[in-house]
Amino acid sequence: MQIDTNHPVLVTGANGYVASWLVQRLLEEGLTVHVTVRDPANDAKVAHLKALDEQLPGTLKLFAADLLTEGSFAAAMEGCRVVFHTASPFVVRGISDGEKDLIEPAVRGTRNVLGSADATPSVHRVVLTSSVVAIYGDNADARGRRLTEEDWNTTSTANHQPYPCSKTRAEHAAWEMARAQSRWDLVVVNPGLVLGPSLSQSSNSESLAILGDLVKGKLRTGVPKLDMGVVDVRDVAEAHLRAGFLPQAEGRHILVSETVSMLDLANIIRAEHGGRFKLPRNTVPKPLVWLVGPFQGISRRFVARNVGHPLAFDNRKSRESLGLVYRPAQQTVLEHLQQMLDDGVVRG
Repeated sequence: MQIDTNHPVLVTGANGYVASWLVQRLLEEGLTVHVTVRDPANDAKVAHLKALDEQLPGTLKLFAADLLTEGSFAAAMEGCRVVFHTASPFVVRGISDGEKDLIEPAVRGTRNVLGSADATPSVHRVVLTSSVVAIYGDNADARGRRLTEEDWNTTSTANHQPYPCSKTRAEHAAWEMARAQSRWDLVVVNPGLVLGPSLSQSSNSESLAILGDLVKGKLRTGVPKLDMGVVDVRDVAEAHLRAGFLPQAEGRHILVSETVSMLDLANIIRAEHGGRFKLPRNTVPKPLVWLVGPFQGISRRFVARNVGHPLAFDNRKSRESLGLVYRPAQQTVLEHLQQMLDDGVVRG
């Protein structure tokens, strides 16, 4: 893949879990990378990015920007050929108002960034980090078939699955803005549950929390029969890079290496670590999950529409159009866990 290094690129929300790996790949390619964060002076959030800048051939330039402030990305975007818009809230626990906490910020942030792209003549392509939850809302939506890029989430709302709703509405807004002009093109990546090592110990990604709950013994009595599509964070970063620079890249791209269950994750860890962690050994019957779910912050509608429903994805487009070769889920999970152990986030 030939990458034009004569023009800078922009990564929004660059200290995020996926975005940090993307910044590393761009710097490895020798690019000048403009990155936006809320507070460039917060060393706890940006020290790992500065370290990458020192170690790799590219050049990093930090800018302050706020998703909800119109025009705040203009300075960072000036002169950039490609914009990678990765910044978006990822919160699925403790939400009091889905519309206010998730949906409005995601849509407004996308409109602000793409509005700046409209106003910046140098921009030729925008790569949007969406999600597979913009493809489906609940596992039941798959209806036992393999999901493709043609599918859209039509079931999530502010009151049921607000995070998937936020990603769906933000992606719809992006496509609407892309179709309204002809100078820049939009390429979208739709990752599943992103796992794998983090470049920053300060990461508070929900993806990292899921594995933490497993190994800390919170789920040792059993887990729901819940399938999810997973993908390695490094493969997601590579997909962004290729989506930004391959001339043939277009449309949406499902990024999922494998579908695994919560029990599959536990079994992968047990096979490597034996009895080191208090891992679940069985699934909890769905009626029991339905009964106790509300006491653990899980709605009965979520249980009804997700637990026990099979899930499968067609990832051919990402493999054929972007040339991705996925890491196996086993490698992703074990390397993810090893870094959490090395960082002291969990203890055996």
